[in-house]
Amino acid sequence: MEAAVRPVGWRSLVGAGLATLVCLAILLGLGTWQLQRKAWKEGVIRQIVERSRIEPPLAPPAPGAWNPASDEFKHVRATGRFQHERETLVHGLAPGEVPGRALQGYYVITPLARDDGPTILVNRGFVPTELRDPAARAAGQVTGPVTVTGMLRASEPRGLFVPAPNPEKGEWYNRDIPGIAQALALAEVTPYLIEADATPNPGGWPRGGQLRVDLPNNHLQYAFTWYGIALCLVGVFGAFAWTRLRPQAGP
Repeated sequence: MEAAVRPVGWRSLVGAGLATLVCLAILLGLGTWQLQRKAWKEGVIRQIVERSRIEPPLAPPAPGAWNPASDEFKHVRATGRFQHERETLVHGLAPGEVPGRALQGYYVITPLARDDGPTILVNRGFVPTELRDPAARAAGQVTGPVTVTGMLRASEPRGLFVPAPNPEKGEWYNRDIPGIAQALALAEVTPYLIEADATPNPGGWPRGGQLRVDLPNNHLQYAFTWYGIALCLVGVFGAFAWTRLRPQAGP
């Protein structure tokens, strides 16, 4: 006698189907959100590039007029005298001669005293560890009036895994404008600093032009990932439903 064939009812799929729909909606929502973030990030990158290419360079804004949202990354020029005796070194890395191999050293932050406004901290650029001592790069300790061209930057927040500074020992790990200004006993200083451009310094150090405006934009990759997971979910549920609904042999 042949075995009877009986289908499994679709009602057995209701629970799994609802759960699948909920997960599918979440995954599609995440993918769409990443596409929206991609469009936003591209707008930010475009805005930064446009600000950084302003010609001729602007005068630095007055402290009370500074607005990080609209002023950061603007191309500016300032004239004054470097106070090298108040130089501050901030631990950092810079691209080396070999691609993918970074140099370890410091960013040189030096106050620029101006006649036409408050002091501005200037990130003059990078020096390797062996040039930490200013005497080892004496040619770069220029005196007299200088003109600095670069981009405005807001104070750099300290990340979760960034060590706390030790002003007494001169150990800094982020470009903390208020903290550095207080440690240097600067009476009046702007709430921003200038990242110097790649104009060579005498002797070659510090080496400016270290600022990169190419922000990471991986949102399209993330969107494809979420959409891919959603597609896999549909495939898994389809296979599950097929095994539940196909005719099965019974007694």
